[in-house]
Amino acid sequence: MNIKSIKHHTALALAALAIIGTTACNEHKFHVDGTIENAADSTLYFENMSLNGPVKVDSVKLSADGSFSFDGKAPSAPEFYRLRIAGQIINIAIDSTETVNVKAQYPGMASQYEVSGSDDCTRIKELAIMQMQLQSQINMIANNPQLGADAVNDSINKVIENYKGIVKTQYIFKEPMKASSYFALFQTLYAGGQSLLIFNPRSSAEDVKVFAAVATSWDTFYPNEERGENLHNIAIEGMKDVRLLQSRMAGTTIDASKIQTTGIIDFTLADNKGVQRSLSSLKGNVVLLDFHLFANDKSMQRIMMLRELYNKYHAAGFEIYQVSVDPDEHFWKTQTAALPWVSTRVDENTQKVLQLYNVGQIPTFFLLDKNCNVVKRDVQIKDIDAEIKALL
Repeated sequence: MNIKSIKHHTALALAALAIIGTTACNEHKFHVDGTIENAADSTLYFENMSLNGPVKVDSVKLSADGSFSFDGKAPSAPEFYRLRIAGQIINIAIDSTETVNVKAQYPGMASQYEVSGSDDCTRIKELAIMQMQLQSQINMIANNPQLGADAVNDSINKVIENYKGIVKTQYIFKEPMKASSYFALFQTLYAGGQSLLIFNPRSSAEDVKVFAAVATSWDTFYPNEERGENLHNIAIEGMKDVRLLQSRMAGTTIDASKIQTTGIIDFTLADNKGVQRSLSSLKGNVVLLDFHLFANDKSMQRIMMLRELYNKYHAAGFEIYQVSVDPDEHFWKTQTAALPWVSTRVDENTQKVLQLYNVGQIPTFFLLDKNCNVVKRDVQIKDIDAEIKALL
């Protein structure tokens, strides 16, 4: 399985109790400073947590007051670093040119610390605390002599699924472009004598979607960045693993070499005729995935623009998959009756489609290539005709 970062990020999450992400910015550099008490004469290392493992950036021998200061070139996308004394680690995420201040105590600095510098710091520390609480719950369940093996497994699975639900809705889907969301993907726990990814794209189709949602968001906000591309690779390989697992559970076999996967975040919704339409069914065409509100005052103007694009390029392989958020189903069906493209609608049971694509405002659209990979979001496109022609 060609996923070079899962092993590394698992070690990262196990070693650290928290990771720090920031948003303040200066111009060209970021700064990390602070104090670590009770660590006089200890060597503090500042390391970049690359996809291939830790790389030393700088180090300092701490004096009696424990003060330190490091800086580095501002990254173009969130990047991960760590402060380390022996086996004690504080992980840091930098997303621009901010200054992060850390105050800690040795030898328990991985948990006994304070950090300031951005709102993202708060989110990631919250995740770290929640992760520790989850681990405590699991330990208590596993060590309960009144529970049999089946009851232990059932109880552990329930608390893990509850944790994942909270993290998905309150952190990952809410702000998938943040370092905190990236960090959450690689959180781990100990259960059954081994370390496990909480979100495991190798065995869960739902977890694959979570990885894909963050990957797509990173494509939008940080195009062509290695970490975003790696997330896509994890999601794509995860799709393949899940299909193989499902095949084995069903008592059938599939040739792994023949499984075709793409970077698509797929979903299926009923169209205005009641037919179930998956986004992946349009593979082989350039697709404009449009999120729309027909009750909007400017809806007609937008529909005319889409009609013009559809008429120009449909014969060459251009399709539109439209998702309405209108609450009135009858109104939506009336408005879409004469439209030539795929017209679907989300309701209270299918709202997660909006989360998968990080839809924060309506209207918005995504342009997908012939393999159903997201290429660009509307805010990145200056000339929609030129973008479509380039993909056809």
